[in-house]
Amino acid sequence: MKNILISGGKGQLANCIKDRIQELNGFNFIFFDYNDLDITKEEEVITFFSKQKIEYCVNCAAYTAVDKAELEYQKAEKVNVVGTINLRKACEMYQSTLIQISTDFVFDGKQSIPYKEDDSANPLGVYGLTKLNSEIEAARIKEHFIIRTSWLYSEYNNNFYKTMLRLGKERKELNVVYDQIGTPTYAGDLALIIIKIIITGSTSYGIYHYSNEGVASWYDFAKAIFEEAKLEIELNPIKSEEYPTPATRPPYSVMDKSKIKKAVNVEIPYWRDSLRKCLRSK
Repeated sequence: MKNILISGGKGQLANCIKDRIQELNGFNFIFFDYNDLDITKEEEVITFFSKQKIEYCVNCAAYTAVDKAELEYQKAEKVNVVGTINLRKACEMYQSTLIQISTDFVFDGKQSIPYKEDDSANPLGVYGLTKLNSEIEAARIKEHFIIRTSWLYSEYNNNFYKTMLRLGKERKELNVVYDQIGTPTYAGDLALIIIKIIITGSTSYGIYHYSNEGVASWYDFAKAIFEEAKLEIELNPIKSEEYPTPATRPPYSVMDKSKIKKAVNVEIPYWRDSLRKCLRSK
C-alpha cells in the first residue's frame, strides 16, 4: 500500500481528488488541512513524515486570496513559501516525490501567445510572487512535479463558478471584465492528471502547465455559466479599469500544454465541456 499525502485537504482540488479515488486499490490517500498538520511548522511536518512511509506529497495547500495578499505578504509567504520548504525538506529526508500546485499568476500576461514552461516568470503581485518562490523551493529536489494551472473552479468551496451561480439567482444584471484572457480549469480534470502521475509512477520530473483547452475572458466564462445553468441575467462586459482591485491580474495567461500532453499521454477536455460536466455533478 502506497501512502499519498494531500495537503489542503478541505480545498476544492483535494475534494476533487477524493471523489476520483474511491475505487483505486493499492493506494492510501491521506488528506489533511492546517487543523491536522500545520505545514508552516517544520518540526510538525518532519514528525508526521517520520511516522509513516510517504510515497507522494501533493501540496494543494495555498494562500490564494489574491487581493488580501497585497496587504498580508507575511501570511501569504508563510503558507506558500515556508510551507513548501517544510514539505520539500520532509520529502527529501524520506525519499518522497513532491507534487506542487502552482498558478498562471507567475506570469505578467504581456505575451500574446500561450506561455510555455520555460518562459520568463514575472509576477505582478504578492500572490504570484509567493507562488513563484514556492516553485523555486519545490524544485530544489529532483523528485518534483510543479503543475501550474489557471482559473480553477469546481463544485466545492469558493470560486468564480460558484459565485456566478449564486449571483445569477440573486441579481438581474452583472458586470464582468472582458479584457483578462485565460482558460477556465475544472479541478476535477486536474485531479485526474495528478492521480495518473501517481499511479503510473512517472519520473518525468519538472514544471508543467495544465488547464482545460480553449481560450476565454472572464466575461465569456460567466456567460457560459449562465447559459449552461439556464439562468437569465443581463451580463455587461467591462474593462478591468472599471473594476479596480488591489492586485493586478495578468491580462493574458493562456498556457501551452504540449509538454504535459506528451509526458502524461492525456487528452485535455475543452473548457466548456468540462463546465457542463461540473454542472452535472451537483
